[in-house]
Amino acid sequence: MSTNKFSFMYNHFGILLSSFFIFFCFLISVFSYFFISDNSEHSNQMHLAIHSKSPGFKAKMILIPNELNYNQSLMNLLFFGDKSPDQEILIKTYKFFDDGIEYVGYDDLKFEKNFISYNLFPKKLSPNEIENKFIIDRKFIFGTDSFGRDVFGRVMLGTRVSLFIGFIAVLISLLIGVTIGLVSGYYGGLIDKISMMVINMFWAIPTLLLVIAISLALGKGFWQVYVAVGLTMWVEVARVVRGQVISERNKDYITAARVLGFSDFRIFFKHLIPNIIGPILIISAANFASAILIESGLSFLGIGTQPPMPSWGSMIKDNYQYIILGKAYLAIIPGTAIMLLVTCFMFLGNNLNDFFVKK
Repeated sequence: MSTNKFSFMYNHFGILLSSFFIFFCFLISVFSYFFISDNSEHSNQMHLAIHSKSPGFKAKMILIPNELNYNQSLMNLLFFGDKSPDQEILIKTYKFFDDGIEYVGYDDLKFEKNFISYNLFPKKLSPNEIENKFIIDRKFIFGTDSFGRDVFGRVMLGTRVSLFIGFIAVLISLLIGVTIGLVSGYYGGLIDKISMMVINMFWAIPTLLLVIAISLALGKGFWQVYVAVGLTMWVEVARVVRGQVISERNKDYITAARVLGFSDFRIFFKHLIPNIIGPILIISAANFASAILIESGLSFLGIGTQPPMPSWGSMIKDNYQYIILGKAYLAIIPGTAIMLLVTCFMFLGNNLNDFFVKK
């Protein structure tokens, strides 16, 4: 039994490795705010005094509780960030007095002393309790960007954008492509000619140009990018499904289903789709990778995901000039994230092809 398991893992190591990394990215995308130190919405707390700091940089902060209350539930807070985050004050040194805290600001070159009253903190807290809860040492694992934001937190949240746009775009492309491919390949004749005419028209337009056109027509935004990318990826799905259906429609099991009087709807979903699911999964994996690249490209051009929502493409756009200024990691980190995730989906698609061929 153990030999069989080892043999399976050896033969399908690519599928297992790619699937593990994609699942890991999925967990990060869903539970991002569990892992990052800046839990504000979109991890967008700016500190210009510590802009472009190297990975591993540490800073001491005083947190001033925000009096605004958005009545966020715990689940909303953990999965979507704090819409009313505490005010963060960067400090060099601090000292407690009877009526407040005296501190020197991080960017204060003259070491002038500032003062914070205890009235800004919850009542009945002792200086020790305030120090333990509201004075923190924050570590910026990937450093800070040009606005002093936590790069690590924004890279983690950028995983959401890439995975979600891939999922929505692939879902839209499957709904349109599989439907058109099934109908075109199964019925043939005039329906097939009209369908192929439409497919070829969309096929003749460069994908990126079509995405940009649809994005500009729908407007800049989060969901508009999802729809735009999905509406340009169904053509490949339709062509693949049509070809597979044409090769399957005259086989004995389809003929038997017709003789038994089964409806076309049942033949589609009970017989055809289960037998062509392999190529559909393969093209979906490739489209997932393409969707991530297209979204990153659109965000780099400024017509994709809009600030302050973090996107790997927009992070590269904001920081690519630092490559020649000694801060190359600001662009390399999100670029590496794109490369790894896209490579895993392409690797998964290639290995799925081998898996289904062997079967």
